[in-house]
Amino acid sequence: MDEATLVLNIILYVLLPLWGIASMLDWWCHKKTNIESTSGLREANIHCLMGAQIGLPLVLSLVFEVNVLILLLCFAALVAHEFIAHYDVHFTTGKREISIWEVHAHNYLATLPFFLMLLIVVRKWEVFLDLIRLNWAGGFSMQWRQEPLGATGNYAAVYITTMSILVVGPYAQEWWRCWSYERNLAKEATK
Repeated sequence: MDEATLVLNIILYVLLPLWGIASMLDWWCHKKTNIESTSGLREANIHCLMGAQIGLPLVLSLVFEVNVLILLLCFAALVAHEFIAHYDVHFTTGKREISIWEVHAHNYLATLPFFLMLLIVVRKWEVFLDLIRLNWAGGFSMQWRQEPLGATGNYAAVYITTMSILVVGPYAQEWWRCWSYERNLAKEATK
């Protein structure tokens, strides 16, 4: 196995699944601390934003060829995600308990995108050099990925479907719980 394939396998079969596991653990911690009655809809909105900040570049990187545009989007999302993640913890502190399990989940959720980005740069070194040299000509097209991912070539579809069920679904449910709780509070206040 060559180095590029090894790096790709680490991305696909170690780091991406770890991101999903850490996300599920984080959601479980929110549920155990009754997020809907503590930090509420505002924190749930923050979680949705952070999920989009990581999910969009992740899907783009799995489906399209990584070029200058994809790298720029990934770097921008990574920086934005870090700022929002710090705001999330700042906002939540004092409103609900942040357990040691949630702290560990946050550690993974904060570092895994950085490591994923580094490994993408290693695999796409020439594209990265084009990016930093501002040699962007032809680097802004959206081309379907040519290299099949995974043993059967359908890794992207399987991963996106699995994460939609195991991560996006629970966070959508969290948002719904928080929204419903606040709506019910508003109804009771008007009685």
